[in-house]
Amino acid sequence: MPAVTFELPDLVVVTGTSSGLGSEVAGLLLSCGVKVIGVDLSQSQSTSQVGYTEVIGSVAEQATWSRVRAAAEAASPARIGLVTSAAILDTGTVPDSTPDLIARAMAVNVTGTALGMAALIPLMEAAKGGSIVAVASVNASLAEQQLAIYNASKAAVRQLARTAALDHARSGVRINVLSPGPMMAGLFKRHLESASDSGRFLATRANRQPQGMIMEAVEVARAALFLLSDGASAILGADLIADGGLTTGFDFRTGAEGASV
Repeated sequence: MPAVTFELPDLVVVTGTSSGLGSEVAGLLLSCGVKVIGVDLSQSQSTSQVGYTEVIGSVAEQATWSRVRAAAEAASPARIGLVTSAAILDTGTVPDSTPDLIARAMAVNVTGTALGMAALIPLMEAAKGGSIVAVASVNASLAEQQLAIYNASKAAVRQLARTAALDHARSGVRINVLSPGPMMAGLFKRHLESASDSGRFLATRANRQPQGMIMEAVEVARAALFLLSDGASAILGADLIADGGLTTGFDFRTGAEGASV
């Protein structure tokens, strides 16, 4: 089959590698021969794979990123990448929120992304190049009921990354945002499990998608690899919407509702 080849960084730091999108991104990178440093509170399934180094710890703690930076420097890569997949999602309305719940979501989703950038951008600038994919969400732009704190945190991630993209563009660091829609991974699954009727919730959400199904995490992971690669060299400070067409229109008509004219 005809194919196109893009170059990836020699080493990529991926957060949230114990499950979901982070796990899929790490697996794809390793299959391409890229060295991966995985960061999570829990052990990843990739631990035994050649080229994989694991740092167990919270992305919201400076000590974790000091160990990540040391591991990256020890590997002496020519080019470094970063994918910030770690995230927390809690369901509930604003009155349901507590200071601890809000602080935890902001710490992982926002502070963790900022600390990752702060640790690795200097290494990228010293190497005169690097690429960062900050994982936000379609919820960074479009509201979704019962996810106010999560939505607010992802909106912050989006603007954090877009501003950093401008700040470090002249240093050769390319930063973009990846905004997934619902995918069959940890966060959506937890939202699904919190529904009073999970089967009905899943069927309703799948029916909203133009393709009639919820995406698999590996589909979004491929988009992350593209943004990391030199194939995306013309893309800077952009927000790549990887949602299977969910936000293309305000509503998708399946035909079941009858004629539209």
